[in-house]
Amino acid sequence: MGCGRVGSTLARSLEDRNHTVSVIDQNPDAFRRLGPGFNGDKVAGMGFDREVLLKAGIKRAEAFAAVSSGDNSNIIAARVAREEFGIQQVVARIYDPGRAEVYQRLGISTVATVKWTADQVLRRLLPAGAEPDFRDMSGNIRIDQVLMPESWVGQRTVKFQQQSGSRIAWIDRLGEGVLPVRESVIQEGDVLHIVMREENTAQAYKTIKHGPEDD
Repeated sequence: MGCGRVGSTLARSLEDRNHTVSVIDQNPDAFRRLGPGFNGDKVAGMGFDREVLLKAGIKRAEAFAAVSSGDNSNIIAARVAREEFGIQQVVARIYDPGRAEVYQRLGISTVATVKWTADQVLRRLLPAGAEPDFRDMSGNIRIDQVLMPESWVGQRTVKFQQQSGSRIAWIDRLGEGVLPVRESVIQEGDVLHIVMREENTAQAYKTIKHGPEDD
């Protein structure tokens, strides 16, 4: 539901991945954003209206995304798709981060665009470690990306994890993603994506800055 810039991009991206897509928007002119190559259904109407959803093929759907410009419309449509039609994969775009957290707890995945954008800007403004790449809904677990200093080059990833109290999810190395194994060694230019508990952040960054301790 929603054929603005996000909705039209999402619809085309799904179709490019060989999915069958139906798009709902109350303004028929919005379908022009899909371009002439779009092969899915275009249904004019309110995305939380039961008859409109049925016309769009909700009974055959495996997923539903509510990405219109209105929080209320997205919330209602997402709840109708999940509660009335039993769609398990439901995502709603919500501008209000407080409301997003409420509906997340009700089992509706939400994308709080204002908070996400603000977090992305903060990550680029503030020093390393000030804002994570990702924080879970409880606020306890975070993922940070860290360019490893020279002092850690040549050290085993296992040693880094033990001394920092973190876990390495993956390594960006020369443009490739690398999953570390027990024998992996940190190389120059490695960017580590590390998972840790929020309360361990200060210790982890202290360890990164000061380098490895002797065994």
